[in-house]
Amino acid sequence: MVENENNKDSSFEAVERFSEAGQKGTIKKESVSRKVLVEMFRIREIGVLMALILLLILFSLTSPVFFSVNNLLNVVRQVSLLGIIAMGMTMVIVSGEIDLSVGAVYGLAAVVAGMLMTNGVSIIISIIFALLAGMGFGLINGILVTYARIPALIVTLGTLNVARGAALIASKAQVISTSHRTVADPAINTFLFIGQGKLFEIIPMMSIFLVITAIASYFIFNKTIMGFYMRAVGGNKMAARASGINVMMIKVAAFVITGFFCALAGILNLSFLANVQGTVGYGLELDVIAAVIIGGTSMSGGEGTILGTTIGVLIMGVLRNGLILLGVSPFWQILIIGLVIIGAVGLDTWTSKQKIS
Repeated sequence: MVENENNKDSSFEAVERFSEAGQKGTIKKESVSRKVLVEMFRIREIGVLMALILLLILFSLTSPVFFSVNNLLNVVRQVSLLGIIAMGMTMVIVSGEIDLSVGAVYGLAAVVAGMLMTNGVSIIISIIFALLAGMGFGLINGILVTYARIPALIVTLGTLNVARGAALIASKAQVISTSHRTVADPAINTFLFIGQGKLFEIIPMMSIFLVITAIASYFIFNKTIMGFYMRAVGGNKMAARASGINVMMIKVAAFVITGFFCALAGILNLSFLANVQGTVGYGLELDVIAAVIIGGTSMSGGEGTILGTTIGVLIMGVLRNGLILLGVSPFWQILIIGLVIIGAVGLDTWTSKQKIS
């Protein structure tokens, strides 16, 4: 308790130092005021939540099976892996960067875990190596972006292809099965349960992992000094550096956390399907970025919340599920979701201009 209070005090002091830098002309004091930030995030979350409620009402009126417990739990399960990765992406974007390699790292981690399991390595060790692979790619992304000063768009586009190529080479583009016949470890039943099982025979286990990840991310983002630093760095990098924040370390940490979440999602996907291919996660980065933007995170950095991202992920899931139940063509689904993304980015751009003016 005392330690938490100390952390909170340190966080507030960090914001104050950042604010002092702004008073010297580097940044306006209002942009780093905790009170203003909290108010701004609250308004953003309310707007996104209203959009989710409107979608729920719309699809409930147009589809008789949409607003059922089974269907809503199915929606949450379907977006669980997307949501887990989106938590990390929120931290990267709020820090002022972007990560296009998340889908490929997600697939590579699943391939690493699957190959180790089918070659006799224990499931625990396989999971640890898969998580290390994800964090390793996050570390490489962070170092190249911050220390080598290569734009994140270029770096992560490159590591996307490296991770994808490594997954296809390692798996020889073949399906890796982790059934009872291919994995000798008796813990395989437990491993498969975390992806396929249901808590109390009702709640999908993957949804439980989404909730745990969201709570952990919320704690990091809102209750630790690192979270304040991420927003400070994304809001104004020069002012953050002037106030004594280690900008490079904060950005590297955001990439490493994202890599960890990608690997975790990849392992869960392996558990759910009991097999994996090197192509898994293809194009996933676009859905992840879309969910984060729809959730109110600013592409220019400095602004965003875990709660907003969670709602954004649910909006993506509800929109897709509702359109499927209405029999809308997959091609139209892509078009509609694209329009939603354009609308979210347009709204973000408009609100940013309003603040400047």
